[in-house]
Amino acid sequence: MATPNRRYVPRTQVEEPFKINQKITAREVRLVGENVEQGIYSVDQARRMAQEQNLDLVEISPTAVPPVCRIIDYSKFKYEQKKRTREMKAKATKVVVKEIRFGPNTDEHDFAFKLKHAQEFLKEGAKIKAYVHFVGRSIVFKERGEILLLKFAQALEELAKVEQLPKLEGKRMFLYLAPKVAIATPKPKPATPKEGVPAPKEAQ
Repeated sequence: MATPNRRYVPRTQVEEPFKINQKITAREVRLVGENVEQGIYSVDQARRMAQEQNLDLVEISPTAVPPVCRIIDYSKFKYEQKKRTREMKAKATKVVVKEIRFGPNTDEHDFAFKLKHAQEFLKEGAKIKAYVHFVGRSIVFKERGEILLLKFAQALEELAKVEQLPKLEGKRMFLYLAPKVAIATPKPKPATPKEGVPAPKEAQ
């Protein structure tokens, strides 16, 4: 039995974000930039100007009338764009939120243990979502839970600022804390010798 002819489908190429050189279809373009005399040129003339500088004609604003182009090194332009995108992604760091759970009858030892963890989280730049979980009839002690969370926030006031005061939601009372921005303390300047007082001699 004869097998049907399979149609060859070429691999799709990644489209460039900008039209360059021969791919620019407009009859006229507006040239801008530092290395040209700005104005409106025919696309053929603009391409020749780019070739004379061993650069590329790049259409940067296709919706303008006529389209706006620049004469630049396109490979270098793409590299700088990718570098800028990576830097922006690196700056947009994800906020980490750490949960710390208490009971309305948390003892001092457990409180201190969780306080130590919270201090470590805040120093790492994470936010804190602390809450008291009320089980069954323990909801009648909600004032106790509020006092506990306020005590927790006060113990962390050097490292954290309160984003939301204790608030009851269902069977849980939540407190939100965010790390304070670290303020660099200026280094003390070396003491200068007073007038009339000889500087100490170097050790022999």
